[in-house]
Amino acid sequence: MEVEFARLRRFDAFSKPLEDFRVKTCGGAIVTAVSGVLMMVLFVSELHYYMSKEIRSELYVDPSRGQKLRIEVDLEFPHLPCMLLSVDVMDISGEEQTDVLNNLERTHLRPFNQQQGSFAPTANADNIDVEVQPTLDPNRCESCYGAEMEETQCCNTCQAVHDAYRQRRWALRDLETVAQCQREGFVMTINEQKTWGCRITGHLLVNKVSGNFHFAPGKSHDRSHIHVHDVNTFGITKFNTSHRIYHLSFGSSFPGAVFPLDNTTTVAEADSMMFQYFVKVVPTVFVDLEGQVVHTNQFSVTKHSRSVSTSAVTPGIQHGRDGLPGVFVLYDPSAIVVRLTETRRGFRHFLTSVCSIIGGVFTVAGLLDSCLYHSVRSLQHKLELGKVS
Repeated sequence: MEVEFARLRRFDAFSKPLEDFRVKTCGGAIVTAVSGVLMMVLFVSELHYYMSKEIRSELYVDPSRGQKLRIEVDLEFPHLPCMLLSVDVMDISGEEQTDVLNNLERTHLRPFNQQQGSFAPTANADNIDVEVQPTLDPNRCESCYGAEMEETQCCNTCQAVHDAYRQRRWALRDLETVAQCQREGFVMTINEQKTWGCRITGHLLVNKVSGNFHFAPGKSHDRSHIHVHDVNTFGITKFNTSHRIYHLSFGSSFPGAVFPLDNTTTVAEADSMMFQYFVKVVPTVFVDLEGQVVHTNQFSVTKHSRSVSTSAVTPGIQHGRDGLPGVFVLYDPSAIVVRLTETRRGFRHFLTSVCSIIGGVFTVAGLLDSCLYHSVRSLQHKLELGKVS
């Protein structure tokens, strides 16, 4: 056994100085302590870097066709009531969604401190309907005031008269002359809610092509191939389009996602302001460490605002030629997909880095200790010879 160990010792390439040749100094101790602390700090930093996730990205052309784009919205208009706001979607394919109600929830914000501008949420605006008096004949058929599309059409409520006029693409000018609206107190409701606000939450489903969705006052419809908003019904000519965007995203969230418009507040500097957000949507595929795939989108945004005229071809009608007061989000999907993949850093890279840290610090510390030791010895030698005063 001793012979085998003797043969093994021949492979030791590291010379061992004798104990008599080792010199322990105070400077060497300081260098050793500092080197140990530095090695520990660098080791912890490298360990943290090794344990953290790494995101690898790649680009490729989007092969998908005919997919829908889901848009999550949460906006608040402190000075526009829900009954005045219309949400519309239009895209370059020609598809148009007018006065969207599905998948959106509107909440009244009723001011309880008018001087401080404080608001309190009330009931869901979409669920507030004016009740018809129970004494009325349920089999009645009231007039649509010339807007009937067929002989058997009846308009027993104020909303039915509104819908009939919208189908005719007419503007309902004077609510005082409509018996249904007088009976239901529609004019009184408008006057009461003029100072209310509105919060709109939910999602929109749109085609994956360039288009826009907007929040604008007035009931919307098409008039001679022009998108118009009828505000004559409400008797309001000035609109405060100040708004706060709590959340706006094009798809689901994922780790590291940034939504640039979240929690942003915009105050209108003038009446009837038009705010435009030009959004570039980038399709994104996120793959986590467990292999779960999230199909979503990232986006960048540019903002523009201007004051628009409330005059139009027909009094009370806002049209697309001069613009509309409100908030417009114009989106443009990109043809390039970004794929983000979570990965762990390799253990071999970590081991190599640790060895480099220990060896590098040890080598530099040895050189520093050697220089310090020989400098001190040379100075002491000169002092002994009296060459240094």
